[in-house]
Amino acid sequence: MPQSPSKKHGTAASQANAWNVDDSANFYQIKGWGAPYFRINDKGTIMVKPDPTQGQEIDLYTIAQQVHERGMEYPILLRFPNILEHRIKLINESFQRAIEQYNYQNTYRGVFPIKVNQQRHLIDALVDAGKPWQYGLEAGSKPELLIALAAMSDQKGFIICNGYKDRAFIETALIAQHFNNTVIIVLERQDELRLVLEASERLGIRPRLGIRSKLANKGIGRWGDSAGDRAKFGLTTPQLLNVVRTLKQHDMLDCLQLLHFHIGSQISSIEPWNKALREAGNIYGELVKMGCKMGYIDVGGGLAVDYDGSKSDCHASMNYDVQEYANSVVSIIRSACDHHKVSHPIIVTESGRAVASYQSVLIFEAIGESEVERDVPPPAEDSHDLLRSLWATYQSIGPTNLQEVWHTANSALEDGRELFRLGIIGLEEIGHIESLHHCCVRSIHDRLKDIENIPRELAHLDELLGNIYYCNFSLFQSAPDIWAMEQLFPIMPIHRLQEYPSQKARLADLTCDSDGMIETFIHSNQTNPSLGLHAIKPNERYLLGMFLVGAYQEILGDLHNLFGDTHAVHVKLTPKGYKITNVIKGDTISEVLSYVQYDVDEMIESVRQQAEDSHEHGRMNIQQLRMFMKHYEDALQGYTYLQGN
Repeated sequence: MPQSPSKKHGTAASQANAWNVDDSANFYQIKGWGAPYFRINDKGTIMVKPDPTQGQEIDLYTIAQQVHERGMEYPILLRFPNILEHRIKLINESFQRAIEQYNYQNTYRGVFPIKVNQQRHLIDALVDAGKPWQYGLEAGSKPELLIALAAMSDQKGFIICNGYKDRAFIETALIAQHFNNTVIIVLERQDELRLVLEASERLGIRPRLGIRSKLANKGIGRWGDSAGDRAKFGLTTPQLLNVVRTLKQHDMLDCLQLLHFHIGSQISSIEPWNKALREAGNIYGELVKMGCKMGYIDVGGGLAVDYDGSKSDCHASMNYDVQEYANSVVSIIRSACDHHKVSHPIIVTESGRAVASYQSVLIFEAIGESEVERDVPPPAEDSHDLLRSLWATYQSIGPTNLQEVWHTANSALEDGRELFRLGIIGLEEIGHIESLHHCCVRSIHDRLKDIENIPRELAHLDELLGNIYYCNFSLFQSAPDIWAMEQLFPIMPIHRLQEYPSQKARLADLTCDSDGMIETFIHSNQTNPSLGLHAIKPNERYLLGMFLVGAYQEILGDLHNLFGDTHAVHVKLTPKGYKITNVIKGDTISEVLSYVQYDVDEMIESVRQQAEDSHEHGRMNIQQLRMFMKHYEDALQGYTYLQGN
């Protein structure tokens, strides 16, 4: 059974009195997934330290309120460019230390895969933050290449071109080699070489090429199959050799300068890295000895994020840190090159998730809850025998008969529903039976804290007891990976963390889809089917934060139920504190409708004609008509999410 606050503090009253912010920190595991960027202060709100090398902090609850006071409704996506800057610095400095430690005779150059988050303000912030490190961009499509070329205008850029390529993509990349950029075209398929050779001859430009190897070794977890023999991208060993032979025939071996591989996203264990690096290092050495110019080895993405804070090799965590990762990459590539007696190449990584995840926090509001009654009255004397028997069972619950009561209560619930189907008992009685069954379950659960060996069938009663908190956001728009692949993201209140979280809840979004529910949460180094929350107070907004959502979620989000992009706000440190540097308004309803080919003016006119017809036939007076049309037109220009009264 997952650890709960009651294990530590005993009775409900003593739990509430003894609870403090340290308990919340342990309960929500914020020290595991949040360090060094997030912590809980003594007032029970979450503090953000965008640059851990400085002392400045931002109160997340305060900034959320200030943004809301500026007229922006929840949900709001807060971005912290300083965290982005620190992540780039962390990775580059880790590789610098590794290069010095292992006496590596070349340098490191990172690139950010644009696919991870294509938002313009984020890419601009990333390019600006990466200038001291000559940080580059990776483009996996023609639109992304166009973004990369525009974004790299003010520095000596470094651009890696991956993905499927057509003639226009290749020609654009070739000509861009004449800019103040290093542009490398990575061959993902064998037939791309023909397009490159034709374009090279037509334009009179010798290409700078890379080649993606389909390694035998692959990663682990959900993305493990993106590498290995069945991978979508990359060349097998025979195909790779064919490319080398073709280049040699065209006297272009000097054009092949980079070896690339990718073993999957979110590689949670260091061991797959080590195996893949050894294999790739040997391939690199062999290519050099075959006469290829080489000079770069690109180890792809996969550097993980510890979403659950467990520091383990489970799919939502990682059993290594950035420094160990850098040490492995540098030391293994050096060993392979020394073994083959070839020069050390420039090391390239394409870490996207590890760079972008931490910088975004989604702030959303719990607007209501659904709760089963905790107390039920005794049945009337003329009630059905089944109901009176279940009441007696409820009254008899004690520390020695919990499993027996569990069986009896479940049997009574099943029998009661059958009696209702047959018309023997009515709606009032089946409702009474269901409420009484819930009270039995809750009473059993409350007594489990005193049981040393909990029976397996009683170990997961939290799943039956949790309330539903209805929240003003769309799971499919803001965190689609939860729905698509059961990704874990840290979720917790951003205030009231000095209070005991007495409620157990699942989170439901605004969509009318049963999948729009979050039912797995991070709790005390484990996952739990419910989230510990506080009771919603009247006339007070209860705000939750979903953390580490900066990678993939924004661009993967869809328009389920036509909920659009959320408001996004950039918060940056200043010498005197912080300032809001960018406010990006979320989609209006009219904008979302245009995405699905609706003409807003035509819609207004159609509705107006229906309203006029209703007025003409006496079903609607002129005041109602005017109010309805105002609401209709105002709504089209409003936020797609719920707005305050």
